[in-house]
Amino acid sequence: MSRPSLDDAFGHHVWATLRVFDACMELDEEQLGTTVPGTYGSIRDTLRHLVGADASYLFVTSGGRTSRIDEERMNIAELRAEMSSHADAWTSVLASDLDPEAVLVRHRDDGSAMEAPVGIRLAQALHHGTDHRSQICTALTTLGVEPPSIDVWDFGAKDGRVVEISPPA
Repeated sequence: MSRPSLDDAFGHHVWATLRVFDACMELDEEQLGTTVPGTYGSIRDTLRHLVGADASYLFVTSGGRTSRIDEERMNIAELRAEMSSHADAWTSVLASDLDPEAVLVRHRDDGSAMEAPVGIRLAQALHHGTDHRSQICTALTTLGVEPPSIDVWDFGAKDGRVVEISPPA
């Protein structure tokens, strides 16, 4: 059976986010409050925003089959658990018969809305995660914490689907 074409992209997205969470689980409250100029906000706020937005992207692209969350009330462990659940949710969404041109509407709490095709929404979900993971890794570096390896090649190598071959001797 073939896999959905974006399965690896979203598999990496969730895996890399969980790796960033794992690096942040060791931080104390003061460190989680670390901000770096040019980034979204504190590490804590960026983690909340990353997971909350991902839940929203899933909610819209799944046609409401997933739940929205109140990320502001969630601690780091709860946010990590929520992100972990997104692995199966994204797999389910990607396995459905998605039409990249189908326009979906996101209704906001303030009464406004945004219309965008599925293909744009999927691209935004991936871009959004990459952008904010990078910002958190930058903040970790300022704390003297080695950020995790979250490269797509690392993701592929973890399960043996990317193999480095040495040159012939």
